[in-house]
Amino acid sequence: MATGELGDVGGYYFRFLPQKTFQSLNSKEITSRLRQWSMLGRIKAQAFGFDQTFQAYRKDDFVMAFFKDPNVIPNLKLLSDSSGQWITLGTEVKKIEATNVPCTQLSMSFFHRLYDGDIVRDSGHIVKCLDSFCDPFLISDELRRVLLVEDSEKYEIFSQPDREEFLFCLFKHLCLGGALCQYEDVISPYLETAKLIYKDLVRILLVCAILHQRIMNRHFLTLLWILSGVIFMFYTTVMVWETCLNALSNYVPLLFFIYHFSLLILIDKHLLCKLIQEKCKEPT
Repeated sequence: MATGELGDVGGYYFRFLPQKTFQSLNSKEITSRLRQWSMLGRIKAQAFGFDQTFQAYRKDDFVMAFFKDPNVIPNLKLLSDSSGQWITLGTEVKKIEATNVPCTQLSMSFFHRLYDGDIVRDSGHIVKCLDSFCDPFLISDELRRVLLVEDSEKYEIFSQPDREEFLFCLFKHLCLGGALCQYEDVISPYLETAKLIYKDLVRILLVCAILHQRIMNRHFLTLLWILSGVIFMFYTTVMVWETCLNALSNYVPLLFFIYHFSLLILIDKHLLCKLIQEKCKEPT
């Protein structure tokens, strides 16, 4: 189903993880930048753990279960429209809509096209343009134009799938800033900040399983199995630009327990030795 309704939510159980900190949001340099961009105090990250393997086709059940969980309701922070203060969710959500946001981009080279498209000069300075408005934003440079103005001639340097990437969404939030944002003249602060926050929220798991097996006389087999993928520690991240609430936890692809090493454990020792001997044909 496209939209979660009140009903069976699959028995997921969530735990609030207040001990999990996000260093990128607490460093002096990032704090200073967020203050300049009028985002300090209006962006927050929280972490929650859960007890079952996530299934993408059940994303709506998963999100509904999250918002109905008794450990989430008193702990999840929202920014109040009226007071501008952080408050807790405080009540069960009756209806949700979950959207997949890809996290396939793992390199900042994703933004190199900004240099090729004459949006950013080789020096890193952002190219200026005549002032225009895209409510509520004042557009005074080519960077904000390519982010906001769909009929801009350079808008298509980022395709629609590119614009749906979590890394792009985060970068765009930082570039646009808050109501009293003091824009940067160079692009490096935006890229550096987006990179640090992105790495804090999305992790790469490199799993190396090494099996040492004695074969024949003094020959050893070292089986090195490297499996890489996106690790999932369920982060429910509430990021707010101005008064907009974005549940960034919905944006992180959820891959929990990437693989099991049971295959290696079940392989019979003697069969393994025989296979290696036949394939390698090493002299004794």
